[in-house]
Amino acid sequence: MSLNHIRPWRNIYRRKSRQIMVGSVPVGADAPITVQTMTNTLTTDIKGTIAQIQRSADAGADIVRVSVPDEDSARALKEIVRESPVPIVADIHFHYRRGIEAAEAGAACLRINPGNIGDERRVREVIKAARDHNCSIRIGVNAGSLEKHLLEKYGEPTPDAMVESGLDHIKLLQDNDFHEFKISCKASDVFMAAAAYQKLADITDAPIHLGITEAGGLTSGTIKSAIGLGNLLWMGIGDTIRVSLSADPIEEVKVGYEILKSLGLRHRGVNIISCPSCARQGFDVIKTVEALEKRLEHIKTPMSLSIIGCVVNGPGEALMTDVGFTGGGNGAGMVYLAGKQSHKITNDQMVNHIVEQVERKAAELAAQETEALGK
Repeated sequence: MSLNHIRPWRNIYRRKSRQIMVGSVPVGADAPITVQTMTNTLTTDIKGTIAQIQRSADAGADIVRVSVPDEDSARALKEIVRESPVPIVADIHFHYRRGIEAAEAGAACLRINPGNIGDERRVREVIKAARDHNCSIRIGVNAGSLEKHLLEKYGEPTPDAMVESGLDHIKLLQDNDFHEFKISCKASDVFMAAAAYQKLADITDAPIHLGITEAGGLTSGTIKSAIGLGNLLWMGIGDTIRVSLSADPIEEVKVGYEILKSLGLRHRGVNIISCPSCARQGFDVIKTVEALEKRLEHIKTPMSLSIIGCVVNGPGEALMTDVGFTGGGNGAGMVYLAGKQSHKITNDQMVNHIVEQVERKAAELAAQETEALGK
């Protein structure tokens, strides 16, 4: 829950859901909203897939999904799971046997698509494998692959059709006394997905996996996801998220965290507040921010940094950040620490100096957190 007693207009009250485990990672209830991504390597390329999972984990991914389209992929999954630093979700489509094999290989969760996994008997076999191997399940409803009878009933994919599909499969899991599941209702249409998720949130207490599927490329997909997911998260809906981009999976993780950071729901690394720049800038803001983003990628401690080109808004923004820099004249600007003016530094020394200040502050904050946990 994101609560701010000083600024109550920033409060977000998360929907109450029950909690399940995806491997060692809790999802739902008061657990942090987790960030997921999915590999795009061939699963049979074990070395390449593990490397991509490691990069995703380094970027902050809590959970990574891996496609299991065939028997060779299911066999490869065993080694991938063993080497992965985070829990693995096996993505299952069309053949229920892959779900069974993935559970046996050690997947922490199975993502099954109700519209193409098969009849109830086959789903029951997948449920049994999940239970036998301590594996949770995500019911992954997708507007693009709804069951034929629902398309005939509703005429086209609709929020009601998606919710009905989800509820049918929730009942199937519950009838088989299986409750370690979460659910998603994804669509590429933001309106459809948002409407389906809102309906779903009112009906079930299952943890909800948020996503706008096939959102697009890095720029367009980021915007579409920010609108769709941001709207739902602001309403308190969502326990885990995946931003679906036609881009490097690491970008999905970065965008996911930026969405959560913008709503105060989760923080990781440096939150850079910077101006778009104009003729008043006392230094090249754009190039400076680009350089700082790269130089500060290694910082995991949540903290804030303001980089403002001039004194119009610079001092005011710096009051609210851990470290700040405001452009001035004569090739120099003012450094702010903990919201207060500290000292001047020249523009040519600025980037290195800010990196040093941020690293120092991050270490200080991390030490404070460690001390607090030890009490």
